[in-house]
Amino acid sequence: MAEILVYVDHVDGAVRKPTLELLTLARRLGEPVAVALGNGAADTAAALAEHGAVKVLTADAPEFAEYLVVPKVDALQAAYDAVSPAAVLVPSSAEGKEIAARLAVRIGSGVITDAVDLEAGDEGPVATQAAFAASFTTKSRVSKGTPVITVKPNSAPVEAAPAAGAVEALAVSFGPLATGTKVTARTPRESTGRPELTEAAIVVSGGRGVNGAENFGIIEALADSLGAAVGASRAAVDAGWYPHSNQVGQTGKSVSPQLYIASGISGAIQHRAGMQTSKTIVAINKDAEAPIFDLVDYGVVGDLFDVVPQLTAEVQARKG
Repeated sequence: MAEILVYVDHVDGAVRKPTLELLTLARRLGEPVAVALGNGAADTAAALAEHGAVKVLTADAPEFAEYLVVPKVDALQAAYDAVSPAAVLVPSSAEGKEIAARLAVRIGSGVITDAVDLEAGDEGPVATQAAFAASFTTKSRVSKGTPVITVKPNSAPVEAAPAAGAVEALAVSFGPLATGTKVTARTPRESTGRPELTEAAIVVSGGRGVNGAENFGIIEALADSLGAAVGASRAAVDAGWYPHSNQVGQTGKSVSPQLYIASGISGAIQHRAGMQTSKTIVAINKDAEAPIFDLVDYGVVGDLFDVVPQLTAEVQARKG
């Protein structure tokens, strides 16, 4: 069976959920071979094996932490040369997309970004993507070389499928460009205790209708009752009501959770582009003509200041 290379996103050995989703998709196409780099790479093996990795290639070197993406591209290319895979899958983060693009250029292959589904095809993997601000769904495949594909978080279930997970050291030679851009400082991100926005299974977002930074507390309360991430529309971010890092939309972050709750958001195309691939969409808006209602699975026409606190209380009551 063909081998599928999977780039592992992890933090000091703790494998992040999008990588486990990639392993589910990789098993549809062949046998997953994981590539884990940096500090704690070897510690990823148990989780990767549990989710279907037949082999785990690991490498650690100061270059992975001290410089930007090029050392990781060098390592992924070394894994590609060693395995000759039928496809390379990478999580669709900002860094992941840069790694994928650089690798595709090096190996002379086509690249597909932000896939939301993958299936085996007669001429190679077929990727499903959302196009034109998620107004259309397309199916595409790479017509030249080995497909390099980045996949959005929450595009597949995490499914256990125990495999050998044999750990092998990956020999990496860094090229002259590897040390071109050095990391000079790092500032740890302040933890909110909530899931990462782009990876969360549930996202609760607030927009212009929240009417002030001081009112975002009711959005946060609903999110916390559901174990969700908090998002914001561009209007709310531009007004200074919520940090830009939480913006959902074409100029913010794209999310694809199982459940997306939009409160006080009209549904402009800029916002829809960032959340339209969500599995279930709920909107709360007092304007019955708001464009967001054309998109939703469930809509509530009402004042969010009445509806959201009641919804939060009901969720908490059902949790016991």
